[in-house]
Amino acid sequence: MLVSDEIVAVAMSGGVDSSVAAALLVERGYNVIGLMMRLWGEPHPPPLSPGEVQSGEGGGGQGRVRGEADARAVCAKLDIPFYLLDFEAEFKTHVVDFFVSGYTRGITPNPCLQCNRLIKFGALLGNARALSASHLATGHYARIRERAGKFELLRGVDPNKDQSYALHVLTQKQLAHALFPLGAFAKTQVREMARRFGLPVAEKDESQDVCFIAEGDYRDFLHRHASTHLVPGDIVDTHGNVLGRHNGLAFYTIGQRKGLGVAVGEPLYVLALDAARNVVTVGHAEELGRRELVADAVNWIAGDAPRGEIRVAAKIRYRAIEVPATLTPIPSPYQGEGRVRVLFDHPLRDITPGQAVVFYDGDMCLGGGVISQSGDQSIGN
Repeated sequence: MLVSDEIVAVAMSGGVDSSVAAALLVERGYNVIGLMMRLWGEPHPPPLSPGEVQSGEGGGGQGRVRGEADARAVCAKLDIPFYLLDFEAEFKTHVVDFFVSGYTRGITPNPCLQCNRLIKFGALLGNARALSASHLATGHYARIRERAGKFELLRGVDPNKDQSYALHVLTQKQLAHALFPLGAFAKTQVREMARRFGLPVAEKDESQDVCFIAEGDYRDFLHRHASTHLVPGDIVDTHGNVLGRHNGLAFYTIGQRKGLGVAVGEPLYVLALDAARNVVTVGHAEELGRRELVADAVNWIAGDAPRGEIRVAAKIRYRAIEVPATLTPIPSPYQGEGRVRVLFDHPLRDITPGQAVVFYDGDMCLGGGVISQSGDQSIGN
């Protein structure tokens, strides 16, 4: 339980959400400090003029420089200390290189999960504690509940903004020192609070970009940073017939329809990426669905895996609709690493290796893991 004279560090991004999180804590009487991470990003444009606030978050170096200016302005408005911490090397190694490596191996990685686990609630939380802060607060839309000596991760009350999916990687130790002041609010309320507090970022747009990519989409980024790994290969159908050539596995993801460069008179979708053979397999929509997946590196928020089969609601992407499923823990080839098999009640078309599958019981997030493989039962079976 927080007391008002404790030091609380807020992870500042220069955006509306983290700024309002800081303002709320100041309003509630806590001793607040603002921490901002200087992360690796592509080359950035000239800095803003004094007092100028960026209208949108942007991506890459541009978002980094302008976000820093905005975060400083917010901390000045709130009259709280501002610290800029250099995490460029850690972020490059654990997030950017992870992102590039995943795509070049034929999977679709989620860099935000890696950042939450190792950077925000790893390195940054460690720095906050070193500055005598009892907690690290962020602008995530989620809630924490302490019950029976355990910390539970709950959905944010705004279903359109709930970010518990991205926080399923947190442990009991991390949740014990985490705060999510926005979890009980809707985004519209947060925007109104930003105006009420007179924050200079109150009208700032939200970013939808990968934070370290300066321009274009991830394919452009991979061209710039992983061109030696982009090896062309065959596009084949489910019978092994060669239909065309691909430009590198990194440019394709499960369920993709556009940009295949294959004309057969009817829509085709990416069904599988085979890194060992450097092959993209495509097929028709009815061949796309799967009912089963295996997930590795499973984190159970309570600290312990279930002892047997359980029923869950599962999400296979942040924006996916959760669906009923049966989860069964299975032995992992790696000591100490959780592994599960998930059987969905109905087939899903976009199970994608590298993405996370996250499990819920009502409003409570139980945990999740990284999809390593999907089953072979298609929609037509």
